[in-house]
Amino acid sequence: MSSETADTTYAEGVSLENDWRPLAIAGGIVGLIGLLAIATPVVTGLSVSIVLGALLVVGGIVHGVHAFTARGWRGSLWQVTLAIVSVLAGLAVLAAPAVALVTLTLVLVAYLFVDGIVELGMALWMGSAPGRLSIAVSGVISLVLAGLLWVGFPATAAWAIGLLVGVSLLVTGFSMVSVAMASRPVEDTTPPATEPRGAA
Repeated sequence: MSSETADTTYAEGVSLENDWRPLAIAGGIVGLIGLLAIATPVVTGLSVSIVLGALLVVGGIVHGVHAFTARGWRGSLWQVTLAIVSVLAGLAVLAAPAVALVTLTLVLVAYLFVDGIVELGMALWMGSAPGRLSIAVSGVISLVLAGLLWVGFPATAAWAIGLLVGVSLLVTGFSMVSVAMASRPVEDTTPPATEPRGAA
């Protein structure tokens, strides 16, 4: 097989020319879900808490089952302890999702604060390297968001997580649609040529 044939086969394997429509539809659906989440951030935040609680319970059960198959008493004891903690934490979240939402908001504030400090430090460390300004701006934005959420806490706990999830879904959907539109075949984007007047 020649290198030209191999390159063509590889390009066809990763091409989205035949599958751009499903990707665009999926991106539109994800974007609409993101808009809905942004419109109802409280419901979205509580939903995230409930899903997190369910995942913790399931994860705890998995660790518990694995404890009986682990070799060595130390490994089993560790798995059992982890299973109990996960299940109890999950049940606590499911019992009081609003309280868990407050905790998640505090985690978000801490993350934004640390992210902003790290990015500003990276910008200072980069000196005059290209891209320094954009990293510094991103760090400042993270610190401002962390400050705004902290100043408005605990009221911000009602909408911060839901809004963040909604924006993330909206951006993801927009990216999927953009990739799909850019992957359309040329014949789908080029208007058909007019037929000659003498054509039957």
